Amino acid sequence: MTSAAPGWFRAALEAPVEVGATTVDGASIAYRAWGDAGREGIILVHGGAAHARWWDHIAPLLVEGGRRVVALDLSGHGDSDHREAYGFDVWAREIFAAGEEAGIAGRPVVIGHSMGGAATLWAATLFPSLLTGAIVVDSPLREVTPEEQAAREGRAFGPTRVHPTYEQALARFRPMPEQPVVDYIGAHVAECSLRRVEGGWTWKFDPHIFRSGLLAPSQLSAIDRSLALIRGERGILTRQMCDELSERLGRRVPMTEIPDAGHHIMLDQPLALVSAVRAILAQW
Repeated sequence: MTSAAPGWFRAALEAPVEVGATTVDGASIAYRAWGDAGREGIILVHGGAAHARWWDHIAPLLVEGGRRVVALDLSGHGDSDHREAYGFDVWAREIFAAGEEAGIAGRPVVIGHSMGGAATLWAATLFPSLLTGAIVVDSPLREVTPEEQAAREGRAFGPTRVHPTYEQALARFRPMPEQPVVDYIGAHVAECSLRRVEGGWTWKFDPHIFRSGLLAPSQLSAIDRSLALIRGERGILTRQMCDELSERLGRRVPMTEIPDAGHHIMLDQPLALVSAVRAILAQW
């Protein structure tokens, strides 16, 4: 599938990348990094049940200007360790630990998608001195994320099933909430979402992540860092949610809408997402 992808996508996947890990509260936290170490940079945070490689085709496009770009696997996701219990406090610490271990200089900009956007907002609340600003990508500013809702209703993210063949497992991949995605991007993400276990193949996430508890919007009243929102036209972050956050913080939080994008903007409108992030960074 990748061979049929456009040149920009193939070049992004072929860009030099460093793979490493750090330890937070006894758990190994995996990360991927692009660009030169020792530079100011960006930390990318994936959504619930996703992983760092959802950003493989995005991160290399944000290196311009000499940035160091780091994408981590939160605990319970991707190649990071699982925990007995999860929560936004520990995920916030993991975000900054991965950035420091990967060699970002100074205070990074943190960009989080969906549940990762909630973790980003909480990181900005707990540790404002550790970041320059935060960009939240189509995160529902409410108590329940779509991933959590799907898990509660039994529509997805139940006990990890072992599929006897790699092909059968790939055929079961779908984003939640479901939406159209660019074929070659969805194929790459699906291929990177599987791990081999006894008896076949299964997904790289711990279903217990959805027992982590909720991050209530009322807790987000003390963010004093630069903050911006990006929503998909067909996503789940509504204009009303954006307005309510601005009212809660007592300042206008700028919002960019990506036309014809669903919730998973990096899977259906990736170049528009990159352009929106670049525009925000230029203003900052």
